[in-house]
This record gives sequence, C-alpha cells and structure tokens, in this order.
Amino acid sequence: MAKYGQFCPVAKAAEILGERWMLLVVRELVCGSRRYGELQRGLGRISPGVLSQRLKSLVDAGVIRRVSGAAPACYELTEAGRELEPVIMAVGTWGQRWSRSRLTRAELDVELLVLELARNFDTQAFGLDPAVLALCFSDLHGEARRWWLLVERGHVDICRIHPGRPHDLELTGTLRSVTEVWRGDLSALEAIRAGSLNADGPAPVVKRIDRWLGVSRLAHVGAAS
Repeated sequence: MAKYGQFCPVAKAAEILGERWMLLVVRELVCGSRRYGELQRGLGRISPGVLSQRLKSLVDAGVIRRVSGAAPACYELTEAGRELEPVIMAVGTWGQRWSRSRLTRAELDVELLVLELARNFDTQAFGLDPAVLALCFSDLHGEARRWWLLVERGHVDICRIHPGRPHDLELTGTLRSVTEVWRGDLSALEAIRAGSLNADGPAPVVKRIDRWLGVSRLAHVGAAS
C-alpha cells in the first residue's frame, strides 16, 4: 500500500482507496456483491490474486468484514464501508459527466453488462412473474451470445444456459448498443425506434421498457457540454 507521508485526510484515504482496482472492488460491494465469485464476475479482468489482496487490504482497513462461517467466502461492508456509498456515487457521477467518451471495444464487457441489467431490473414495472427474459447479443458468438434473466417472486437470476422453458420476451442488439442504453446515451424506446435494439414480446411490456430495464443508476446524468 502506497504511503504519502502526509497527515491530510485526503492522503490517508487515498492510501487505502487509491490502489488499482480498489474503488471498483468497493463499487461491487456497494452494488450488492458479497461472495467472491460475484465480485469476480463484476470485476471481469481482475486476477484472483489481486482480488484477494484488495479484499485483505479492505478488511485490514476496517472497510469490510468477512462473514464468519460463510463458505464460499462472503464479505459485507462495515459502517466505514457503507459511508463510502455516496463517495462511489459522486465519483461515478463525475465520470459520467466529465470523462464520458465513445466506448472502445476493450471496454465492452458482456458479463458485467448482464450483471448490471439483472441487479437493476425492476420486476414490479416488468409485470410478469414468473417470467423469462432472453438476451441476444447479435455481434457475439458462442456462449457469450445468449443469456437469460429468470424473474421469480420479485428476484432476478442470471442463466447462461437455456432454462428449459420458453421466454416471455427477447431483447436483441449488439453489445455496444445495449451498453449505450444501459449507460444512458439513449433510452431503450429510442434504441428500438432507431433499430439498434429489438424487443419481441407483449406490446404493453415493451411499451414500458424504460421503466423496467436495468440501466445504470447514473443514466440520468448527462455529459458535460
């Protein structure tokens, strides 16, 4: 852990939070990830060794605690960690407004996107329960091309193999086009009208797609002019 040799509170906080991946680990915990596998899914390209190191540092700093007796490993935010939520949201808001740019291919991550769609999905606005929502990324191949969100009793699970029952609605688009909708570059209905997103399902459900589709919590923040 880097030491700045200053008594300034900003410097002391940066010693804990300034390491590579650290803010993103905290982001995942703030967003509800608790188990090691969930954290890996949300962080994508992080190596297991680095993730373990960052979790240990956060435990040592009192930001998170490991849940006793949980197997596999499970973590939760402490009071100090929960106080970081508005900090994470403020950093995200700044990034959405001031560092927004066209996404490069390397920044497109289907696993993170599907995770974000699932954990921000509004099951009440969707109105179908139980239900299966199929996702098809038209520019991807193999296992990455098709995903399913299973809605049941107000909860959403991600399925990577066909769930064995027909879907109630299917969304089709490129990885970039769906990511742009998630990010708030345009609404889902705007994307449907533009032809970059296709929704095949009951018309009343499609009509309210902007209410139930799990977009970013910062999608409403516009880019700086």
